[in-house]
Amino acid sequence: MPIRQGWLTGARRVPSPNCDDRPDGEVSLLLLHSISLPPGEFGGEYIERLFTNRLDPHAHPFFGEIAHLRVSAHLLIRRDGECVQFVPFHRRAWHAGRSRWRDGDRERAALNDFAIGIELEGDEVSPYRLAQYRALSGVTADLLAAYPGLEETRITGHARVAPLRKSDPGPAFDWAFFRQQLAREAVLDRPLS
Repeated sequence: MPIRQGWLTGARRVPSPNCDDRPDGEVSLLLLHSISLPPGEFGGEYIERLFTNRLDPHAHPFFGEIAHLRVSAHLLIRRDGECVQFVPFHRRAWHAGRSRWRDGDRERAALNDFAIGIELEGDEVSPYRLAQYRALSGVTADLLAAYPGLEETRITGHARVAPLRKSDPGPAFDWAFFRQQLAREAVLDRPLS
């Protein structure tokens, strides 16, 4: 799915107000997350409601704790592989929170300034689905092609940049399998000579 004006063609658009301009226009990190609302439950509209400030705090006991948050991600990949985009990739989504990234010889904070955030519908213990890995690898290949500041070594999980605070996408996420799928995408995208 090509990217046009920051939007992934073929993704369902659900624009979030929780975004703003990137201060330097830099896109150089891909940050993977997991989310399920309520925790441990999949499907439904609650993730979209959270990212669009429409989550009813009374719909579930947990929602009272988070309904006030103003958060978003660029993209959500549902369990069936459906892609839902909330923020164009060239804009800053509010997903990383307090976090740090070792970027060469310097440590950087304010990761939202330069990171793309992708949420996988899931949790740290439930295996992710093949459809999600396929969608993620395809989207990642498109992002690598569209944003020269991104490269495979600049893909990480939320747990790596906020280890005392976050654990997603968790041990259920198979990094080796994701990288195999990404390599497969690279082969499929290689022009025939």
